[in-house]
Amino acid sequence: MAPQGTVTPPEPAAPRDPVAEVLVDVPLAHLDRAFEYSVPVELGEQAVPGARVRVRFAGQDVEGFVVARKDAAEHTGRLAPLRRVVSPEPVLTPAVLATCREVARRYAGTLSDLLRLAVPPRHAAAERALSERPPTDEGTTPPQPPDAGAWRDHRAGEAFLRHVAQGGAPYASWLATPSGGDADADWPALLAVAAATALAAGRGVLVVVPDHRDVDRVDAALTAVLGKGAHVRLTAAQGPQARYTAWLKLLRGHVRCVVGTRAAMFAPVPDLGLVAWWDDGDDLLAEPRAPYPHVREVLLARARREGAAALSGGFTRSVAVQRLVEEGVMAVVAGDPATVRRRAPRVVVAGEGHEQERDAAAASAHLPSLAWRTAKAALAHGPVLVQVPRRGYAPSLSCQDCRAPARCPACHGPLALGGRDAPPRCRWCGSTVERYACPQCEGTRLRSSVVGARRTAEELGRAFPGVPVVASGSGEVVAAVPDRPALVIATPGAEPVAEGGYAAVLLLDAWASLDRPDLDASVEALRRWLGAAALARSASAGATAVLCGAPVDVPVPPVEALVRWDPGWLAARELAERRELALPPTVALARLEAERHALADAVAAVGLADTVERLGPLPVPPAPAGGRAAGSGRASGSGRAPGSGGAPGTGRASGSGRAPGVSRDAEERPRQRILLRTDHAHALELADALRAVRATRSARKEPETVHVVVDPPDGLA
Repeated sequence: MAPQGTVTPPEPAAPRDPVAEVLVDVPLAHLDRAFEYSVPVELGEQAVPGARVRVRFAGQDVEGFVVARKDAAEHTGRLAPLRRVVSPEPVLTPAVLATCREVARRYAGTLSDLLRLAVPPRHAAAERALSERPPTDEGTTPPQPPDAGAWRDHRAGEAFLRHVAQGGAPYASWLATPSGGDADADWPALLAVAAATALAAGRGVLVVVPDHRDVDRVDAALTAVLGKGAHVRLTAAQGPQARYTAWLKLLRGHVRCVVGTRAAMFAPVPDLGLVAWWDDGDDLLAEPRAPYPHVREVLLARARREGAAALSGGFTRSVAVQRLVEEGVMAVVAGDPATVRRRAPRVVVAGEGHEQERDAAAASAHLPSLAWRTAKAALAHGPVLVQVPRRGYAPSLSCQDCRAPARCPACHGPLALGGRDAPPRCRWCGSTVERYACPQCEGTRLRSSVVGARRTAEELGRAFPGVPVVASGSGEVVAAVPDRPALVIATPGAEPVAEGGYAAVLLLDAWASLDRPDLDASVEALRRWLGAAALARSASAGATAVLCGAPVDVPVPPVEALVRWDPGWLAARELAERRELALPPTVALARLEAERHALADAVAAVGLADTVERLGPLPVPPAPAGGRAAGSGRASGSGRAPGSGGAPGTGRASGSGRAPGVSRDAEERPRQRILLRTDHAHALELADALRAVRATRSARKEPETVHVVVDPPDGLA
């Protein structure tokens, strides 16, 4: 189709394939298709499929990608010419374009949104600095097949590598065993062996991990196995030139292996033979920009299209991956029980057994006596890791007299303390409350109802004078600590790696992780605990992991799974419960948010009454001032920096934020939320209907934005 209303004088067209199909970069859903343009004769050699071009569209110059050249147009009128070729580099490969189309459909998004996430902005200096083709043998000589190493300790591990080496495309869920402080048995080393196996077979490799510290670890492991210059890293934290250079090295064939954050999931790896991602349950693998794709779905789509093997690794298994296992899509690669027992630390729960007689408050204390004794003994042999689920000093306060939660007089947000002598401050609006009076009992004294990482570090520093205290959290994340006595206080996701492993690990305030109002609270709690405990030395080396603050009078499945080091059991149990209740991931879900009338119109337009169940509507909780909406994003206490796993695009997120022409008054009207639920057999049908609704509303210039999220990462929230 040609853009409407375009009048241009005729220009000489290229003698061969004079018509180009161009995907223009516009955010409007009803324009999410290719448009035909004529190719001027002087641009005939440069306007190749995949190249960036500038075209005239709706009275403006906009960028786009050439997706095809052909000899005749379908449009019967005069075609507008391409204005210029931004770069003849075919950065949008057919494989990446096909994956973007599939993912856009699956998430009810637009192709233009996916292309912004997939292809990094051009950097002209990077194009000039890098040779068009790799020097002889650079990045193209396959390495020797590596030794299987610690993969032998995993059931079906060697079989997976053998299948990859033979050019097969196995899919596997890998439950990694703890390393016990042995770097050669740690997960980055095993990923490097898997990558080298695929490369030795003449195939390309794509590895995605949650954040830049994980990238650093896998980068070092790949360098140790492959040597320098045999792979590239691709993250959002790189500068524009470095990021684009890495992209071009893959595109031009200089290298065939890349490790990165979710910014790398669309990287143009030649002859792709293995896609791997680590820690599927980490929400940094879920893209926060429209249409919100998950790394898992993108990499599986690429594996299907390009005939590659797929490996999902982690110390735990997400419920989504468990569904793939039970449906036979993924095989299981896991350590045998004897190996796990040999390498894992001893796990104990404070307050269980005789400990309850010794310390009656052990099950509810922030730092029970067992934790103190364990830390004291372990500090004689090495560093001790203390995981605290909440950041800050005292992130939650209550009245000393009646225990009522302390709330801000201005906005009713929760009050917190930023330090020992700091006044209470609202976590929502930032107001300082100099003189607090409880509205329930008029009391003026406050107490900490939750202890944060900073206060924990302060308390432990006083309790162990002379012992270095290292804090790692959202303000400053420490990558590694040496093998000497130290107290390392970290929030989940910010735990440093200790050389040789930690002598002990203390997991504090288990209730704070278990009580989160999330569908994934149980599996997320276990993911956090095992991620920290796996950094310890083995039980034979004297290491102990102590779980503090967990209920001991009733069975708690995540606690049982931790003590037994059996994450697969918990994932299977969770999936079975969700199947009974028709909860994700056993069903497909879409969440729509809009003003009441717009939401009703959109839902009515979807139709599909026979296959889609409607839940709601319910009011959308107001977002705290300066914060994110309830139920979105990373849990409180995370040590990861925002955006540490970001994508390379420029980041316009259609469907979120104010749409063009929408007044502030319309945007501030009360919004409602409705959930649409269907079985997986009808998931694409629902996604197609939602795309059609978005396109229709866009074409009609409806003033209200309908925000659509397919398979929201926060489940039913």
